[in-house]
Amino acid sequence: MTRQFERVFVTGGAGYCGSRLVPQLLDAGYKVTVYDLMFFGSDFLPKNNPNLTVIEGDIRDTAKIAANVKGHDAFVSLACISNDASFELNENLSTSINLDAFEPMVLAAKKAGVKRFIYASSSSVYGVSDKPDVTEDHPLVPLTLYNKYKGMCEPLLNKNLDDSFTGVTFRPATVCGYAPRQRLDLSVNILTNHAINKHEITVFGGSQLRPNLHIQDYCDAVQMFLEAPKEKIQGEIFNVGYQNLSLMELAKLVRKVVMEEFPDHSDLEIVTTPSDDVRSYHINSDKVAQTLGFSPKYTIEDAVRELCVAFRDGRLPNSFDDDIYFNVRRLQRLKAA
Repeated sequence: MTRQFERVFVTGGAGYCGSRLVPQLLDAGYKVTVYDLMFFGSDFLPKNNPNLTVIEGDIRDTAKIAANVKGHDAFVSLACISNDASFELNENLSTSINLDAFEPMVLAAKKAGVKRFIYASSSSVYGVSDKPDVTEDHPLVPLTLYNKYKGMCEPLLNKNLDDSFTGVTFRPATVCGYAPRQRLDLSVNILTNHAINKHEITVFGGSQLRPNLHIQDYCDAVQMFLEAPKEKIQGEIFNVGYQNLSLMELAKLVRKVVMEEFPDHSDLEIVTTPSDDVRSYHINSDKVAQTLGFSPKYTIEDAVRELCVAFRDGRLPNSFDDDIYFNVRRLQRLKAA
Protein backbone atom coordinates (compact mmCIF):
# COMPACT_ATOMS: atom_id res chain seq x y z
CA MET A 1 0.00 0.00 0.00
CA THR A 2 1.19 3.49 -0.77
CA ARG A 3 0.61 6.90 0.68
CA GLN A 4 -2.48 8.52 -0.86
CA PHE A 5 -2.66 11.57 1.38
CA GLU A 6 -0.30 14.35 2.36
CA ARG A 7 -1.79 15.93 5.47
CA VAL A 8 -3.39 14.08 8.36
CA PHE A 9 -5.39 15.67 11.19
CA VAL A 10 -5.24 13.61 14.40
CA THR A 11 -7.57 14.41 17.29
CA GLY A 12 -6.24 12.98 20.54
CA GLY A 13 -2.77 12.90 19.03
CA ALA A 14 -1.21 13.67 22.44
CA GLY A 15 -2.84 10.63 24.04
CA TYR A 16 -1.40 7.18 24.69
CA CYS A 17 -1.87 5.75 21.18
CA GLY A 18 -1.43 9.12 19.49
CA SER A 19 1.95 9.68 21.11
CA ARG A 20 3.32 6.60 19.33
CA LEU A 21 1.29 7.00 16.13
CA VAL A 22 2.22 10.63 15.36
CA PRO A 23 6.02 10.08 15.15
CA GLN A 24 5.35 7.01 12.97
CA LEU A 25 3.21 9.00 10.53
CA LEU A 26 5.86 11.73 10.39
CA ASP A 27 8.51 9.09 9.66
CA ALA A 28 6.29 7.77 6.84
CA GLY A 29 6.32 11.22 5.23
CA TYR A 30 2.96 12.62 6.31
CA LYS A 31 2.43 16.18 7.47
CA VAL A 32 0.56 15.80 10.76
CA THR A 33 -1.60 18.14 12.81
CA VAL A 34 -2.27 17.10 16.39
CA TYR A 35 -5.46 18.57 17.89
CA ASP A 36 -5.77 17.76 21.58
CA LEU A 37 -6.87 19.22 24.92
CA MET A 38 -3.40 18.35 26.30
CA PHE A 39 -4.69 17.04 29.63
CA PHE A 40 -1.45 15.03 29.76
CA GLY A 41 0.87 17.63 28.27
CA SER A 42 2.59 17.49 24.89
CA ASP A 43 6.34 17.72 25.57
CA PHE A 44 6.77 14.11 24.40
CA LEU A 45 5.69 15.01 20.85
CA PRO A 46 8.49 15.62 18.29
CA LYS A 47 7.79 19.35 18.09
CA ASN A 48 11.09 20.11 16.36
CA ASN A 49 9.79 18.25 13.29
CA PRO A 50 8.77 20.89 10.70
CA ASN A 51 5.98 18.62 9.44
CA LEU A 52 4.22 18.57 12.83
CA THR A 53 1.67 21.17 13.91
CA VAL A 54 0.36 20.99 17.49
CA ILE A 55 -2.91 22.72 18.38
CA GLU A 56 -4.42 22.82 21.85
CA GLY A 57 -8.11 22.44 21.15
CA ASP A 58 -11.35 20.82 22.26
CA ILE A 59 -13.27 18.63 19.80
CA ARG A 60 -16.46 20.20 21.22
CA ASP A 61 -15.29 23.47 19.64
CA THR A 62 -16.53 22.64 16.15
CA ALA A 63 -15.67 26.09 14.79
CA LYS A 64 -12.04 25.69 15.86
CA ILE A 65 -11.86 22.24 14.27
CA ALA A 66 -13.42 23.57 11.08
CA ALA A 67 -10.89 26.39 10.92
CA ASN A 68 -7.88 24.14 11.49
CA VAL A 69 -8.84 21.06 9.48
CA LYS A 70 -8.87 22.95 6.16
CA GLY A 71 -6.20 21.67 3.82
CA HIS A 72 -6.06 18.20 5.35
CA ASP A 73 -6.80 15.07 3.28
CA ALA A 74 -7.31 12.59 6.09
CA PHE A 75 -8.72 12.68 9.62
CA VAL A 76 -7.90 10.22 12.42
CA SER A 77 -10.40 10.44 15.28
CA LEU A 78 -8.74 9.23 18.49
CA ALA A 79 -9.90 11.92 20.95
CA CYS A 80 -12.25 10.74 23.68
CA ILE A 81 -12.55 10.38 27.43
CA SER A 82 -10.92 7.01 27.23
CA ASN A 83 -11.52 4.65 30.07
CA ASP A 84 -14.29 2.24 30.97
CA ALA A 85 -14.28 3.88 34.39
CA SER A 86 -15.22 7.24 32.88
CA PHE A 87 -18.56 7.11 34.70
CA GLU A 88 -16.51 8.03 37.78
CA LEU A 89 -16.09 11.41 36.16
CA ASN A 90 -18.66 14.06 35.37
CA GLU A 91 -21.14 12.23 33.12
CA ASN A 92 -21.59 15.37 31.02
CA LEU A 93 -17.86 15.31 30.18
CA SER A 94 -18.11 11.82 28.64
CA THR A 95 -21.39 12.60 26.90
CA SER A 96 -20.31 15.92 25.42
CA ILE A 97 -16.92 14.67 24.17
CA ASN A 98 -17.59 11.02 23.32
CA LEU A 99 -21.02 11.47 21.74
CA ASP A 100 -22.34 15.00 21.21
CA ALA A 101 -19.17 16.34 19.56
CA PHE A 102 -18.77 13.45 17.14
CA GLU A 103 -21.15 14.12 14.27
CA PRO A 104 -20.48 17.89 14.14
CA MET A 105 -16.77 16.98 13.92
CA VAL A 106 -17.43 14.53 11.05
CA LEU A 107 -19.45 17.16 9.19
CA ALA A 108 -16.77 19.82 9.73
CA ALA A 109 -14.12 17.47 8.33
CA LYS A 110 -16.29 16.60 5.33
CA LYS A 111 -17.12 20.23 4.59
CA ALA A 112 -13.41 21.15 4.78
CA GLY A 113 -12.63 18.66 2.02
CA VAL A 114 -11.24 15.75 4.06
CA LYS A 115 -11.34 12.65 1.86
CA ARG A 116 -10.88 9.90 4.48
CA PHE A 117 -12.09 9.65 8.09
CA ILE A 118 -10.77 6.91 10.39
CA TYR A 119 -12.70 6.39 13.62
CA ALA A 120 -11.19 4.55 16.58
CA SER A 121 -14.11 2.83 18.27
CA SER A 122 -13.48 0.03 20.81
CA SER A 123 -13.96 -3.71 21.09
CA SER A 124 -15.48 -3.00 24.52
CA VAL A 125 -18.72 -2.22 22.64
CA TYR A 126 -19.37 -5.98 22.85
CA GLY A 127 -19.55 -5.86 26.66
CA VAL A 128 -20.08 -9.44 27.78
CA SER A 129 -20.29 -12.36 25.39
CA ASP A 130 -19.88 -16.08 25.88
CA LYS A 131 -19.54 -16.63 22.13
CA PRO A 132 -16.23 -18.30 21.26
CA ASP A 133 -15.66 -15.73 18.49
CA VAL A 134 -17.16 -12.25 18.46
CA THR A 135 -17.25 -10.86 14.93
CA GLU A 136 -18.19 -7.37 13.74
CA ASP A 137 -21.89 -8.24 13.34
CA HIS A 138 -22.24 -9.33 16.98
CA PRO A 139 -24.86 -7.30 18.89
CA LEU A 140 -23.45 -4.46 20.96
CA VAL A 141 -24.05 -4.92 24.69
CA PRO A 142 -22.48 -1.83 26.25
CA LEU A 143 -21.87 -1.89 29.99
CA THR A 144 -20.69 1.69 30.48
CA LEU A 145 -21.23 5.07 28.89
CA TYR A 146 -17.80 4.79 27.27
CA ASN A 147 -18.61 1.71 25.24
CA LYS A 148 -22.23 2.75 24.68
CA TYR A 149 -21.18 6.03 23.07
CA LYS A 150 -18.41 4.39 21.06
CA GLY A 151 -21.02 2.17 19.45
CA MET A 152 -23.49 5.02 18.92
CA CYS A 153 -20.96 7.08 16.97
CA GLU A 154 -20.27 4.39 14.36
CA PRO A 155 -23.56 4.88 12.39
CA LEU A 156 -23.19 8.67 12.73
CA LEU A 157 -20.04 8.42 10.64
CA ASN A 158 -21.48 5.96 8.13
CA LYS A 159 -24.61 7.98 7.36
CA ASN A 160 -22.45 10.90 6.19
CA LEU A 161 -20.25 8.94 3.78
CA ASP A 162 -20.39 9.45 0.02
CA ASP A 163 -18.24 9.06 -3.08
CA SER A 164 -15.92 11.88 -2.06
CA PHE A 165 -15.86 11.09 1.69
CA THR A 166 -14.59 7.68 2.76
CA GLY A 167 -14.98 6.47 6.33
CA VAL A 168 -13.89 3.40 8.25
CA THR A 169 -14.35 2.31 11.86
CA PHE A 170 -12.01 0.02 13.74
CA ARG A 171 -12.65 -1.61 17.09
CA PRO A 172 -9.27 -2.15 18.74
CA ALA A 173 -8.73 -4.59 21.56
CA THR A 174 -7.25 -3.38 24.86
CA VAL A 175 -3.94 -1.77 23.96
CA CYS A 176 -0.70 -2.61 25.77
CA GLY A 177 2.96 -1.65 25.59
CA TYR A 178 5.13 1.44 25.85
CA ALA A 179 4.38 4.91 24.46
CA PRO A 180 5.88 8.35 25.06
CA ARG A 181 2.65 9.30 26.89
CA GLN A 182 2.32 6.14 28.92
CA ARG A 183 -0.90 4.71 30.37
CA LEU A 184 -0.64 2.40 33.37
CA ASP A 185 -4.40 1.91 33.79
CA LEU A 186 -4.80 -0.81 31.14
CA SER A 187 -4.70 -4.49 32.04
CA VAL A 188 -1.27 -5.65 30.78
CA ASN A 189 0.37 -2.34 31.73
CA ILE A 190 -1.19 -2.44 35.22
CA LEU A 191 0.01 -5.99 35.85
CA THR A 192 3.54 -5.16 34.64
CA ASN A 193 3.80 -2.05 36.82
CA HIS A 194 2.69 -4.04 39.88
CA ALA A 195 5.05 -6.92 39.13
CA ILE A 196 8.10 -4.68 38.74
CA ASN A 197 7.44 -2.10 41.42
CA LYS A 198 5.32 -3.87 44.05
CA HIS A 199 6.83 -7.34 43.59
CA GLU A 200 3.27 -8.62 43.57
CA ILE A 201 0.59 -9.01 40.91
CA THR A 202 -3.01 -8.39 41.92
CA VAL A 203 -5.65 -9.91 39.66
CA PHE A 204 -9.19 -8.57 39.91
CA GLY A 205 -11.33 -11.59 39.19
CA GLY A 206 -9.26 -13.65 36.77
CA SER A 207 -11.58 -15.62 34.53
CA GLN A 208 -12.67 -12.62 32.39
CA LEU A 209 -11.46 -12.92 28.81
CA ARG A 210 -9.86 -9.82 27.33
CA PRO A 211 -8.60 -9.29 23.79
CA ASN A 212 -5.26 -7.51 23.62
CA LEU A 213 -3.38 -5.51 21.01
CA HIS A 214 0.21 -4.27 21.08
CA ILE A 215 0.34 -0.51 20.65
CA GLN A 216 2.65 -0.88 17.64
CA ASP A 217 0.02 -3.01 15.89
CA TYR A 218 -2.58 -0.35 16.74
CA CYS A 219 -0.42 2.30 15.05
CA ASP A 220 0.28 0.04 12.07
CA ALA A 221 -3.47 -0.56 11.70
CA VAL A 222 -4.19 3.18 11.57
CA GLN A 223 -1.50 3.68 8.94
CA MET A 224 -2.92 0.75 6.98
CA PHE A 225 -6.42 2.32 7.04
CA LEU A 226 -4.88 5.54 5.69
CA GLU A 227 -3.33 3.64 2.79
CA ALA A 228 -5.98 0.99 2.02
CA PRO A 229 -8.01 1.16 -1.21
CA LYS A 230 -11.17 3.11 -0.54
CA GLU A 231 -13.50 0.46 -1.96
CA LYS A 232 -12.28 -2.06 0.62
CA ILE A 233 -12.95 0.11 3.66
CA GLN A 234 -15.85 2.42 2.80
CA GLY A 235 -18.45 2.18 5.57
CA GLU A 236 -16.81 -0.93 7.03
CA ILE A 237 -16.16 -1.89 10.65
CA PHE A 238 -13.11 -3.96 11.56
CA ASN A 239 -12.14 -5.69 14.78
CA VAL A 240 -8.41 -5.29 15.41
CA GLY A 241 -7.13 -7.60 18.14
CA TYR A 242 -4.53 -10.27 18.61
CA GLN A 243 -4.32 -12.47 21.68
CA ASN A 244 -7.46 -13.25 23.69
CA LEU A 245 -6.39 -14.29 27.20
CA SER A 246 -8.04 -14.42 30.60
CA LEU A 247 -6.80 -11.95 33.19
CA MET A 248 -5.18 -14.83 35.10
CA GLU A 249 -3.37 -15.99 31.95
CA LEU A 250 -2.17 -12.42 31.45
CA ALA A 251 -0.90 -12.30 35.03
CA LYS A 252 1.06 -15.54 34.60
CA LEU A 253 2.58 -14.28 31.36
CA VAL A 254 3.60 -10.98 32.98
CA ARG A 255 5.08 -12.87 35.93
CA LYS A 256 7.20 -15.04 33.61
CA VAL A 257 8.55 -12.12 31.57
CA VAL A 258 9.26 -9.85 34.55
CA MET A 259 11.13 -12.65 36.34
CA GLU A 260 13.26 -13.12 33.21
CA GLU A 261 13.94 -9.39 32.86
CA PHE A 262 14.48 -8.78 36.60
CA PRO A 263 16.16 -11.88 38.05
CA ASP A 264 15.91 -10.44 41.59
CA HIS A 265 12.09 -10.66 41.30
CA SER A 266 12.12 -14.44 41.65
CA ASP A 267 9.49 -14.50 44.39
CA LEU A 268 6.70 -12.78 42.41
CA GLU A 269 3.32 -13.65 43.87
CA ILE A 270 -0.07 -13.52 42.12
CA VAL A 271 -2.86 -12.43 44.46
CA THR A 272 -6.50 -12.66 43.37
CA THR A 273 -9.23 -10.39 44.60
CA PRO A 274 -12.93 -10.15 43.63
CA SER A 275 -13.94 -7.75 40.84
CA ASP A 276 -17.18 -6.13 39.76
CA ASP A 277 -15.75 -5.55 36.26
CA VAL A 278 -17.36 -8.42 34.40
CA ARG A 279 -16.45 -7.39 30.85
CA SER A 280 -15.54 -10.58 29.06
CA TYR A 281 -15.41 -11.24 25.33
CA HIS A 282 -13.26 -13.06 22.76
CA ILE A 283 -13.00 -11.05 19.56
CA ASN A 284 -12.36 -12.42 16.09
CA SER A 285 -10.18 -10.31 13.78
CA ASP A 286 -10.38 -12.47 10.64
CA LYS A 287 -12.17 -9.78 8.61
CA VAL A 288 -9.32 -7.27 8.67
CA ALA A 289 -6.87 -10.05 7.74
CA GLN A 290 -8.99 -11.36 4.87
CA THR A 291 -10.08 -7.98 3.50
CA LEU A 292 -6.90 -5.95 3.96
CA GLY A 293 -4.18 -8.50 4.67
CA PHE A 294 -3.53 -7.00 8.10
CA SER A 295 -2.31 -9.30 10.86
CA PRO A 296 -0.82 -8.12 14.16
CA LYS A 297 2.88 -8.94 14.58
CA TYR A 298 3.62 -8.06 18.21
CA THR A 299 2.72 -10.17 21.22
CA ILE A 300 1.70 -9.35 24.77
CA GLU A 301 5.12 -10.68 25.76
CA ASP A 302 6.72 -8.05 23.48
CA ALA A 303 4.65 -5.37 25.22
CA VAL A 304 5.69 -6.51 28.70
CA ARG A 305 9.36 -6.65 27.68
CA GLU A 306 9.37 -3.11 26.30
CA LEU A 307 7.68 -1.88 29.47
CA CYS A 308 10.38 -3.66 31.50
CA VAL A 309 13.04 -1.84 29.47
CA ALA A 310 11.27 1.51 29.98
CA PHE A 311 11.08 0.96 33.75
CA ARG A 312 14.71 -0.14 33.90
CA ASP A 313 15.79 2.94 31.92
CA GLY A 314 13.96 5.24 34.33
CA ARG A 315 11.49 6.47 31.70
CA LEU A 316 8.45 5.80 33.94
CA PRO A 317 9.20 7.40 37.31
CA ASN A 318 6.65 7.56 40.16
CA SER A 319 4.54 4.98 38.38
CA PHE A 320 1.93 4.69 41.15
CA ASP A 321 1.79 8.26 42.42
CA ASP A 322 1.97 10.42 39.29
CA ASP A 323 -1.50 10.80 37.78
CA ILE A 324 0.02 11.37 34.31
CA TYR A 325 -0.31 7.59 33.84
CA PHE A 326 -3.94 7.30 34.97
CA ASN A 327 -6.70 8.83 32.88
CA VAL A 328 -9.48 9.05 35.46
CA ARG A 329 -7.25 10.26 38.30
CA ARG A 330 -5.75 12.95 36.09
CA LEU A 331 -9.13 14.24 34.90
CA GLN A 332 -10.48 14.24 38.43
CA ARG A 333 -7.53 16.31 39.65
CA LEU A 334 -7.89 18.75 36.75
CA LYS A 335 -11.65 18.91 37.42
CA ALA A 336 -12.13 18.44 33.70
CA ALA A 337 -15.52 19.59 32.46
